[in-house]
Amino acid sequence: MHRLAGAAWLLAGMLALAPAPAGAAETDVATASIPADVSPLVAYSGRIAGDDARTRLILDFDRRPEISVHYVANPYRILIDLPDTVFALKKDEIAARGLFSDIRYGGMAAGKSRIVLTADRPASVVASEVRKEEGGSYRLVVDTAIVTEDAFSKLLNGQTWKDAAAVTETAGGPVLPGAVADDDGSFVIAVDAGHGGIDNGAQGATTGTHEKAVTLAFARELTAALNAGPTTKAVLTRDKDEFLSLSQRVQLARNQGANLLISIHADTLRQKDIRGATVYTISDKASDSLAANLAARENLSDEIAGMPFQDEPAEVADILIDLTRRETQAFSINLANEVVGAFEGEVKLINNPHRHAGFRVLTAPDVPSVLLELGFLSNKDDEQLLLDPAWQKKVAGLIAEAVQRYRSSVMANGG
Repeated sequence: MHRLAGAAWLLAGMLALAPAPAGAAETDVATASIPADVSPLVAYSGRIAGDDARTRLILDFDRRPEISVHYVANPYRILIDLPDTVFALKKDEIAARGLFSDIRYGGMAAGKSRIVLTADRPASVVASEVRKEEGGSYRLVVDTAIVTEDAFSKLLNGQTWKDAAAVTETAGGPVLPGAVADDDGSFVIAVDAGHGGIDNGAQGATTGTHEKAVTLAFARELTAALNAGPTTKAVLTRDKDEFLSLSQRVQLARNQGANLLISIHADTLRQKDIRGATVYTISDKASDSLAANLAARENLSDEIAGMPFQDEPAEVADILIDLTRRETQAFSINLANEVVGAFEGEVKLINNPHRHAGFRVLTAPDVPSVLLELGFLSNKDDEQLLLDPAWQKKVAGLIAEAVQRYRSSVMANGG
């Protein structure tokens, strides 16, 4: 099976303060490089107040923040981009209220952080300022208000801004082919730690641990176990707390000439008694409602980060699904069966542990891919195991053994 690779790069920039009055066509953006030795800003306190017509956001920083404001539709979102920022805020300090049904904040591309304000109605920034406070701190005040659909459309359509996280690929679009990666004879596995940066993922029922931390810790353990094999080489799609779009994850795997992609997750469910590992493969029709709902949540990762949503052209989506089914789905299913077999009697499994649904992170047309739900952070027993380094090491070893058996099977059949 051929392996393609392509180029991917992330834009890093420092964005200038730019109030966005309602009806303005676009916020002004001034960019400058960020010196490597500059430490992140710290947002150490915040508050939000208002009603369903006007809402004010206030954040206090240790140094002067420079911001830019952008808009995204479907749903209505105001994006406030900042230089690299540590959000040392107390829980619920800027919880969604007033105009906003959801507020997220965190890291995006290198040297860049973001606040995403999601509203049920069209809204815009009507005023913003940075005030110097006593003691040398700075206060960012952002006033927002509802606007008409027409005014929001003008804001949206007047922008020339491109999301830094989407520079190398159209959001939701197909991954790009490129040069064939150097082949040293290794069997390459891309290990994808789900979520990251602004996208925290699920949250532990008792500890409050974010899914992005669980997946990264396990991905590192799995990479070490795979790299201990004589002919396997594991690479991480992300090795730190950063946001990657779903398409970027697929592209980065292909850039490395990956023979496999294993995406790691640990979700939550309303039914807190459900626990155990699940292995998912791609399908245009979900195996069950649990798989369908999980895929829908995981596919919202880009939206959570404030990336512009664009539907894939129907013909492209059909081609990708068709290619995936024809060239790689059987391989993906074989890998899933190997993992399930390795877990039986060793790791708690959910009922019907091999399921399938339309996960966007599994759409590489030439890379067999599985999404592994290690367990559910909503279940206190699963959560305890997910945070246990000894359990992580054991499960990583079982997966590495499953990958070796899969590889041997592929090689025996001339793959």
